[in-house]
Amino acid sequence: MSDAESPNDEFEPIEVFPENETPDLRPGADDCYKCSTCDTNCPVAEVDDDFPGPKFQGPEQWRLKRKEDTSVDDSISKCSNCMRCDSACPSDVPLSQMHNTARAEYVEEELSKTSLTYWRNRILANYRTSAFFASKVPRIANAAMNFGPARWAMDRVFGITSEREFPAFATETFREWWEREGGADGSRERARAARERRGEDADAEKKVAYFHGCYANYNTPEVGKAMVRVFEHFGYELVVPEQRCSGTPMFANGMLDDAERHAEVNVSSMGDLIEQGYDAIASCTSCSMALRQEYPELFDIEGIDELAENTWEALEYLRVQEDLSGELSAATVEDENLAQLAYHAPCHARNQGLDGQALELFADLAGVDAADVGDSCSGISGTYGWKSEKYDTSMKIGEEMFDHMEDVEGEVGMTECPTCAMQMEHGTGYEIRHPLEIVESALVS
Repeated sequence: MSDAESPNDEFEPIEVFPENETPDLRPGADDCYKCSTCDTNCPVAEVDDDFPGPKFQGPEQWRLKRKEDTSVDDSISKCSNCMRCDSACPSDVPLSQMHNTARAEYVEEELSKTSLTYWRNRILANYRTSAFFASKVPRIANAAMNFGPARWAMDRVFGITSEREFPAFATETFREWWEREGGADGSRERARAARERRGEDADAEKKVAYFHGCYANYNTPEVGKAMVRVFEHFGYELVVPEQRCSGTPMFANGMLDDAERHAEVNVSSMGDLIEQGYDAIASCTSCSMALRQEYPELFDIEGIDELAENTWEALEYLRVQEDLSGELSAATVEDENLAQLAYHAPCHARNQGLDGQALELFADLAGVDAADVGDSCSGISGTYGWKSEKYDTSMKIGEEMFDHMEDVEGEVGMTECPTCAMQMEHGTGYEIRHPLEIVESALVS
């Protein structure tokens, strides 16, 4: 990288708008030369002929709004926020940034705040809030949420599809387990003992801050536990700081003000730890995507760039910092249920260049055969596939993945994304595991 391209140089944007006017938040439209590569890579456009595609939703709408008093087209609500258009664009047009800000403008100016659609989207976007209360009475919540008449009513009244079963809330959240295991102090002791066993300097500073996200905390604490055990196996001390939702479901529903409030907490708590030498690690690829790309694109919060620069996906971090491949190649997984795995790479993993890492890591792992089920989108895209009017589109997008999964011997799937896991299970009935759980099974006794 040349000095002129150094990320430390201060960026000076071209002044397109007068100083006294609020600038449009969707720059980069003029870099689009209408090649339509984004449209051909859009999973929604592939199955919905009425969806105009990412090119229209981004640069073309922006150009229209610069020239005349036009409102955001309501088709922006059909965008699933898979972000495949970002990685497909040869000109690096910030399409998902355009879509997120356009969606927020549509919600603010066009969508009635008294409509059931608005409140349905707000409830789905703020999953962390409902999950917090449900986790206090998980057995009652699980029974109530999947009670037939209740699901019918949510479908007919709120437009939350009755075709899906609600994911179960854990009887003990990850954070409750973490505190029971001694929290940061317990992790420090276990990591120090692990460094001694590995013949490393027991006083070495190996420390990470875990961003677990909402789903690993409330629904799948086994993923968070696997994260802790694997990192402590390599001698890392973990802390689990105060955190809110990453904002991913809020971006997808045009709730940018909500997302920014959550981001402020995350940037503050994670940023303080980064200043102390910690790296931020996420087990969910949508969470790592939000912290490292969407935050600095959408928000102006002190410390946001430092957080983005020091955020990693969990396996990505261990591949860079440790000989993870070497240890896995010398290990064996004894669990016969994991012998054949159908792996789906989430769209948000692809956007970070992480789509092949699980297959590479497990290629030489005895007792495991992981097969790629293709590059198609799962179709659920977070809250998108939970909306009654989007359910059929979601399932059409996922058909290719379902078919490829069923071609793989065995009935266990694998992915890093919790909502992709929901879709995989829903479409095939397979049990779905996180790659960290496979690593835990291989390396942690």
